Amino acid sequence: MDSFKVVFKPSVHKDLRRLPKAMIQRVMAHLERLKDNPFPPNSIKLEGAEQIYRIRVGDYRVIYQVDTEARLVTIHYVRHRREAYRK
Repeated sequence: MDSFKVVFKPSVHKDLRRLPKAMIQRVMAHLERLKDNPFPPNSIKLEGAEQIYRIRVGDYRVIYQVDTEARLVTIHYVRHRREAYRK
């Protein structure tokens, strides 16, 4: 099975700089796993969006989009749960 390509929006780098160092490692490990399986058991499709999903990493949420035809996972942001769903 071909793996998916994971790309980051520019805002993700800023989000990652704000995280504690230990949490950055945990988040990056989850992002690496998205290459093999963009729909892990703990992923949840967000309501009101076609291809937007989220995974939980401790108190942080990774919001991402999956394009199965292009085999592409686009990471939109990584934020604390209280800020993750605000527009």
